Amino acid sequence: MRHLPRPVLFALLTVYIVWGSTYFAIQVALTAFPPFMMIGTRFLVAGVILYVWQKLRGAPNPTLREWRDGGIVGMLMLGGGTGLTAVAQQYVSSGLTAVFIACSPMILSGLSGLFGDWPKRREWTGILCGFAGALLLASDGQFSAKPLGILFLLGAILCWDVGSILSQKKLKMAAGGMGFASEMLIGGLFLFIISSLKGEHLTGEVTFNAVAAWAYLVVAGSLLAFTAYMYLLSKVPAGLAASYAYVNPVIAVGLGVAFGGEHLSMRAMLAMAVILGSVVMLTSAHKKKKEQTVLE
Repeated sequence: MRHLPRPVLFALLTVYIVWGSTYFAIQVALTAFPPFMMIGTRFLVAGVILYVWQKLRGAPNPTLREWRDGGIVGMLMLGGGTGLTAVAQQYVSSGLTAVFIACSPMILSGLSGLFGDWPKRREWTGILCGFAGALLLASDGQFSAKPLGILFLLGAILCWDVGSILSQKKLKMAAGGMGFASEMLIGGLFLFIISSLKGEHLTGEVTFNAVAAWAYLVVAGSLLAFTAYMYLLSKVPAGLAASYAYVNPVIAVGLGVAFGGEHLSMRAMLAMAVILGSVVMLTSAHKKKKEQTVLE
């Protein structure tokens, strides 16, 4: 990855590592907070923090159109994508969830192609290898699912990818951090309204660990990682930006081995090697595309 610009490399590593670590944080936070309440308040608080910080730096308020477009992306990606995934995990095993999430780069690249930016052969190879590695890694656990859960997962992936591609190709959001703040504020509010309509309430005792996990999701999962992902969508091909879907399970497994006393099988190690190889293909494909653009 040495050829990647430093901001792009930092954003990639942030999304890889942080979103890979949020699986554990979500599990801890859910011991006290129900899904929509936890996710909605997470993005509302992150959006308020980012908005205030942008105003202190002198950033102008988004226009009505920018609020509208940011809201559309926020409701699709955060409301539909993150929210439906949380609902789906009540019916689908984590292994099958990982496989479905790994479909995201393929769908996102296909949607990008509809706007004239089809992936090159090397990018498709990296995307397919990453999916194969995620499938191999997930097969190390037990698959179980109810049809309703599969429908929720499909809806979540489509919402996330449609929101991603619209933010990249079609909608005009406010520049920089103010655009990300508008997405989080409206997306978080949308989820909080759903939580209120569902009548959600605390699911357990509000412990220090649950609050700390929620705070980690606000600061690292939302402010850092989500902002980094939106930055990547504006700078690199969709397939490379979405490669987090392959790497996050690797990070999650590594943290489980390091801190959770879990063991790593030969199948899991082979899967990780395949996934890391796919990321090398995607990053090198990005380099070649940049070189061709310069020559043209």
